[in-house]
Amino acid sequence: MRNLKHYEELLSRASGDTADKPAQELTDDLYQKIAAEMNLSETAFITRINPSDSFTTGSRFRLRWFTPTTEVNLCGHATLASAAVLFQYKKNVNPVLVFETRSGDLTVTQRGEGYVMDFPLNLPTQENPSEFRDIIKAAVGNHPVEEVYLSSNTKKLLVRLDDSCDSSVLTSLKVDPIALQRSERSGRVTGLILTMKGSPDCQPGYDFYSRYFAPWNGIPEDPVTGSAHTVLAAYWSEKLGKKKMLAYQCSSRGGELELEVRDDGRVNIAGQAVTVLQGTITV
Repeated sequence: MRNLKHYEELLSRASGDTADKPAQELTDDLYQKIAAEMNLSETAFITRINPSDSFTTGSRFRLRWFTPTTEVNLCGHATLASAAVLFQYKKNVNPVLVFETRSGDLTVTQRGEGYVMDFPLNLPTQENPSEFRDIIKAAVGNHPVEEVYLSSNTKKLLVRLDDSCDSSVLTSLKVDPIALQRSERSGRVTGLILTMKGSPDCQPGYDFYSRYFAPWNGIPEDPVTGSAHTVLAAYWSEKLGKKKMLAYQCSSRGGELELEVRDDGRVNIAGQAVTVLQGTITV
């Protein structure tokens, strides 16, 4: 499968031990302050579960993700970055790493120069668009909408633009995060997925496009979102009748995702990671 390319701030998203002080000694408040200082979509914190393990020999770690304002239950690109840090910089000797998270055990497997993430699949249910009229208006204006689905488990609302829309409609949308947040205060939604059908017959053959906004969690727009694709993969697999799909998240930075929906109710997301920054945090 083709690799998903995340040009993310790899090391600033994935933090292990800081000098001689293990990350597990830090408080939740300090985790949150560090994430706010990083001011990225998510900052990941890796801690050892077994004190006798090192980041080189251990195969199981605890992983948590914080946005600038809150801790979240699932994050794809920061999981990818975490595995990449352990494999590339800590020279972890295991072919498979297991992360204990709020979403259960997540495994990341090395495959060539990339990685395969094993994530849960979150099938959304169809909703009446009128129930979300304000948030839809704030996000897409007067553009026609095909369907609206909600993943209650992840609190992600999926809004599919009509098939008559060109992909430029999605990419050119100017979504005001403040207006978006004000349009939905019920607590049912903490993330908005905008999506549309792709053009698999045209190179490179994307099955669908998407963008993702989560101002309720301090994220105006996320560049590439693994957690959103646990919902998107479930939705589009059913609509397209396909298990393997190629997707593109068309934020300003953008990212290509290869997805494989499995029969056991999970999804594989393959990817690569590129390091753009290394540093030391003083706490």
